[in-house]
Amino acid sequence: MKICLVSAFPPSRRLLNEYGYHIARELNGNPALSLTVLADVMEEPAEELADYDVLRCWELNKTFNQPRLFQALRQIKPDVVWFNLIFSTFGNAHNPSAAFSGLTLPALARLAGYYTHVTLHHLMDHVDLEDAGIRNPRLYRMAGSVATRVLLMANSISVLLPAYRRTLMEKYRGENVHFRAHGILSGRPVLPDFSQRGNPEHRVLVFGKWGTYKRLEMLLEAFKTIRARLPQVRLVIAGGNHPMAPNYVESVQQRYAGDPRIEFTGYVPEEGIARLFSTASVLVMPYTSATGASGVGANPASYDSL
Repeated sequence: MKICLVSAFPPSRRLLNEYGYHIARELNGNPALSLTVLADVMEEPAEELADYDVLRCWELNKTFNQPRLFQALRQIKPDVVWFNLIFSTFGNAHNPSAAFSGLTLPALARLAGYYTHVTLHHLMDHVDLEDAGIRNPRLYRMAGSVATRVLLMANSISVLLPAYRRTLMEKYRGENVHFRAHGILSGRPVLPDFSQRGNPEHRVLVFGKWGTYKRLEMLLEAFKTIRARLPQVRLVIAGGNHPMAPNYVESVQQRYAGDPRIEFTGYVPEEGIARLFSTASVLVMPYTSATGASGVGANPASYDSL
């Protein structure tokens, strides 16, 4: 069976690249499957991951990605086209027309005769647009409703929270909507090495894409109280700026540049995830009103927020 996976994909650092990698890794390990990743064009070309068939044929903030994508599909002739999406996969808030245009691709692929599946990581109905700093939230809400109905034209769709499935089934009368837990795609349990924790200091870990509804001010104020009671403690802030909040992390980092107990890691690549978690004593899960849940999932290696 031939599968085309449409997703951001490493070494690109765009949203969902790690999740796309873990999907591809599992599919690539099945000898009965032939996988081609239809990935995003990177601004700075880099060497592709070994052992993956990657074709970079769509770009962020380009209104018409359809011709290049369908050229690839006609060449490969897949049995399944799997889309790994959020609403801003193809365009950010500064280019909503590109975002909407990209979200029509699953429906268009189905109309072209391909079986299409969508893994959808959030719903506009569960996002507090005012809190996220979106201008014209009513217009965005209407466009999001239309885009959701267009996405439901795919053959099947998976969401990562039960509440998302209820919304699609009850409000949009969606069919073939499945709940798939946002978590480990394959079981590789490793017992923790507790000797690394608190040696020589306890590390409090938090990460995300910062600057909109996920902010650091409250956390940093709370950390003052913690370190007054526990001198041997360090706060590790991982992840970078949200696309709508450029330079936010840098501005916070500058204010705390003289504090040796606050560490900013920036973007954490796949190979650094295990060490990041194994040395942490506490993981802080940022709860946000914009998502209605923690902005991270159960699998550290597949967080789309990094």
